Amino acid sequence: MKKSAAKPKLAALTAPAIRRPSRAEAEAAVATLLAWAGDNPAREGLRDTPARVARAYEEIFAGYQQDPASILDTVFEDVSGYGEMVLVRDIPFFSHCEHHMAPFFGKAHIAYYPDGGVFGLSKLGRLVDVYARRLQTQETMTAQILAALDARLHSRGAAVLIEAEHMCMSMRGVRKPGALTVTLQFSGPFKSDPAEQARFLSLVRDRR
Repeated sequence: MKKSAAKPKLAALTAPAIRRPSRAEAEAAVATLLAWAGDNPAREGLRDTPARVARAYEEIFAGYQQDPASILDTVFEDVSGYGEMVLVRDIPFFSHCEHHMAPFFGKAHIAYYPDGGVFGLSKLGRLVDVYARRLQTQETMTAQILAALDARLHSRGAAVLIEAEHMCMSMRGVRKPGALTVTLQFSGPFKSDPAEQARFLSLVRDRR
């Protein structure tokens, strides 16, 4: 098992640097929102809510502090000639819509054709989390995951399918709970060959 020497830069896939407000500023902002919503941030039940929200946000949006290149740092080259599709399906995730900051959640399915090496299977789940733990659109998140895979592994092709329910659609607006949004992104033979797309989708849907 070896580490790949090549480490393509993924700078374009990471969030731009900005001035990060202090914890006190973040907590004050939460208190302002509580008051704007019509409640009293000083009452007993809400007194510690700004601090709790700030701590929760550190976990929920931890992806801003993580580098996808480090997640995909190790490529195992000793795969005994394996060159068929690798598929990890039903990867659960939770994210937040960048338009309303409402949660969306679902499953990601990732496949690729290795070309000289494979990722540890847990790395694909961690890669999903890096991008899910940011303010997102599902379309962007799908494209980012595929781009990170292609940049790091130089695979012969990859496929990403995400299906999710968006609370901004379920609990507000049109209020259609249970509606799923499906996004797909392909590269290599998955992009050029409809038969490869069909094979991928069949394996994703096969629940036997």
